[in-house]
Amino acid sequence: MEVKKNGFASKIGFILAGAGSAIGLGNLWSFPYKVYANGGAAFVVAYILSILLIGLVAMVAELYIGRRASANTVTSYSKINKKLGWVGLLVVLIPFLITCYYVVLGGWTLKFAVNSIPVLGGGDNVSIFGEFISDPVQTVVFGLIFLGLAVAIIMGGVKAGIEKMSKILMPMLFVIIIFIAIYCLCLGEGVSDGLAFYLMPDFNKLGLDGVIAAMGQAFYSMSLGMGIMVSYGSYTGKEIKLGQSAMMIAIFDTCVALIAGLGIFSAIGALSPEILANNTIEAGPTLMFVILPQVFADMGVFGYVISFLFFAMVAIAAVTSVISLLEVVSQYVIQRFKINRKKASLIIGLIMFAISIPIAWSVGGAFDGAIKVAGYDLLTLFDEATNTVLMPIGAFISCMAVGWFIDKNITPNPMATLSTLKADGLELNPTISMIFSVMVKYVTPALILLVEIAGLIGKFTDADYISMGGYIYPVIVGGLMVVASIVIFYAYLKNKTLGTNADEEIIDKTTA
Repeated sequence: MEVKKNGFASKIGFILAGAGSAIGLGNLWSFPYKVYANGGAAFVVAYILSILLIGLVAMVAELYIGRRASANTVTSYSKINKKLGWVGLLVVLIPFLITCYYVVLGGWTLKFAVNSIPVLGGGDNVSIFGEFISDPVQTVVFGLIFLGLAVAIIMGGVKAGIEKMSKILMPMLFVIIIFIAIYCLCLGEGVSDGLAFYLMPDFNKLGLDGVIAAMGQAFYSMSLGMGIMVSYGSYTGKEIKLGQSAMMIAIFDTCVALIAGLGIFSAIGALSPEILANNTIEAGPTLMFVILPQVFADMGVFGYVISFLFFAMVAIAAVTSVISLLEVVSQYVIQRFKINRKKASLIIGLIMFAISIPIAWSVGGAFDGAIKVAGYDLLTLFDEATNTVLMPIGAFISCMAVGWFIDKNITPNPMATLSTLKADGLELNPTISMIFSVMVKYVTPALILLVEIAGLIGKFTDADYISMGGYIYPVIVGGLMVVASIVIFYAYLKNKTLGTNADEEIIDKTTA
């Protein structure tokens, strides 16, 4: 059995780390709302099909790219084809930028968890959101604490840091979310109304827009197109079966999202039925930081406990997501510049923290909203540029790389891809391998393109974005990142040694 020296020590450790990456804020404030808004159980069916057709295929492709090279993302893509090295650099820049604004959101979750404890924060979260996010000091301080936790975990390395903490934090998250869901399901009258709003199947309400939303949710929820699965895949030995592991990650990710919805809508139905009656549920920060605190307040004294557990759970989900984003960047810096992990993590963390400060001030409207770009706060601008514009590009090229460029002599015959994958150690049974080969060549890339095109069309026609001057600004930011990746790679990196995981083992020995 092959276990990599600086890789994951166990299958369950890898699966929990992958699930930790996939389970993030989107599961808790986006998925339940999308289920509610797009046909309930009908949306869930579309989502599960999307996981099978897009999520699993793209995830296995990215894991395979990483394991094949045992290296950072730039080296991994370059080993497939030298011309693809810029993609590896792009999927370093994407998680770098995402982390800079995710730190702000993570700080919010910590603030609400702490504030849920009467002794520490008074226990009242109902009306603090607007005041808190506009506070230029508190937002930065809580963001720094959140980022410090993530950086400390990354400093420990893959086994002693990421894997060890995933084995602790993910079971905690599962226990907390199940407890909250059970408690909320037992709140009494009104629970059934909330569940009906959440899960009542309505295929007419689903429609084409709902199907596209399900495809997009499956894509974004599984951490695709931003180098995470390439990086994590590079730390796996052949004892870890990529297909089975990807399936387990998808199951954990989906279950957490569904259970979160059960708890959220049960509580709303039982304690705040007027929200359902007036159809005023919104996704994102409004649901998590405005609506739910009011619901927790209606629970009485025990609401403090539920509020703390809920926001602690959200903070855990945010931390496990951020450590995976940080690892992509840290892995590249360690291997490219030959510096030890602790130094690399600290430098990267400090740079990210510095960038997160104007983002925090921008989203809160501090300094009279001076830190904005054409009507966009920086968090929204960077979130849209990375999620809607760039991540589908990364996932699309990953599938194309595995399907068409893994072997320069490859042909449109799916069996050619099948034989190459087997030779490289991708262990799938013959039937699944054949299906995977066809999917990764044709079906999944086409569906990812559909997600990209439909997503952009939807954003360009959205009234909210039109009021901010149009969606062209996130597209410009995304385009500039693509151009920068291409220029930097071909100008400075194409003919240089880009590093592998083995380099980190050498660095560890020489700096010990």
